[in-house]
Amino acid sequence: MRQPLSRRTFIKDTALGAGLLTLATQANAAEKPIQGFEDTASNTASDRAWTPVSDRKVRVGLVGYGLCKFSAAFGFQDHPNVEVVAVSDLFPDRCAELARVTRCEKTYPSLEELVKDPAIEAVFVATDAPSHCRHCIDVLEHGKHVAVAVPAVFGSLEDADRLFGAVKSSGLNYMMFETSAYHNDCYAMRQIYNAGGFGKLVYSEGEYYHYKDKPLDSYKGWRIGCPPLWYPTHSTAYYVCVAGGSFTEVSCLGMPSKILHLQPENNSYKNHFGTEVALLRTSEGGMSRMTMSKDTPGHGGEMGRVRGEQGSMLGMQYEGVADVSALDLAKPPLPPGVAAGGHGGSHGYLCEEFVTSILEERKPLIDVVWSINMTVPGIVAHASALKDGELMKVPQYAW
Repeated sequence: MRQPLSRRTFIKDTALGAGLLTLATQANAAEKPIQGFEDTASNTASDRAWTPVSDRKVRVGLVGYGLCKFSAAFGFQDHPNVEVVAVSDLFPDRCAELARVTRCEKTYPSLEELVKDPAIEAVFVATDAPSHCRHCIDVLEHGKHVAVAVPAVFGSLEDADRLFGAVKSSGLNYMMFETSAYHNDCYAMRQIYNAGGFGKLVYSEGEYYHYKDKPLDSYKGWRIGCPPLWYPTHSTAYYVCVAGGSFTEVSCLGMPSKILHLQPENNSYKNHFGTEVALLRTSEGGMSRMTMSKDTPGHGGEMGRVRGEQGSMLGMQYEGVADVSALDLAKPPLPPGVAAGGHGGSHGYLCEEFVTSILEERKPLIDVVWSINMTVPGIVAHASALKDGELMKVPQYAW
């Protein structure tokens, strides 16, 4: 049991809070990056060097180089413990470009072909969200560890059950690359929570604002008009990736949007909500408010805050009755050549965690339980919004 700490303290605000860049800060750029891909200051420890846990190289395959170019964004090709064995994208020009930027000579026309390669032991899946579950199960069934872009599943509770069963029976590592988990503030919140500095969390908030007045390009148009909280993990991470708990029930409201592609006749989901706000009960007995909005211009990004029985935290500022002054809230150093990257300086840390978990033969931080417990509440929340806020139970997943 965690022992409560004793006195009031204050941690200096480092002004490195993630996700608060505005569209205006990019106004003079020749080409605006997709929101979240801006290089972001990372609260990384500078007083020590990265220490490898092994001299072995994990043999990795990379799949998917679409709008976000995710397969090359997390630094696998630069990690000293990784050999990029092969890459794949359905579009030959994208596949060739992915091979070039990751300095890889072997390509495959599809994930289904790549997973047959016996030289590959782990695959990073950056395909369209509706295919994440199917593709990850395919990787696992071919005896390979798998990491995946968010969300874990897309709108299907049945897929969540299938994915959980596949990971559990495989004995292999599964990790969802939820970027909020390695934002400076969320990382620090997790260290404080684990040290007892919050006690039980009474209240937490997570917010993801990504203004989309025009639809983003996507494979088969999957992004166009999708329900906001089917893409919930940038928000729900501000509870699950802090306390490691789950959400047990939810009531959610949605607001119809005036944006054209968010009209039900203009998207395959028949969705008309541009913003959804969910109130959830947590497994600790506390409450969370989780928001995803696609039709509110202004400040964008992912952000959150927490309040517990012992203290609270907003950005990098902690106030409470616990003494957390001895805690190291800086993220550990990354391997030489691996950048912290975008989405709040999280990209390199997600790669490092996945690779290290394989080398150390342990579960990764954002394992299948955390991944599904961040994703499924959003699916149920949207169902609640369609019923004007009806309180609904959220399925629970645990080892």
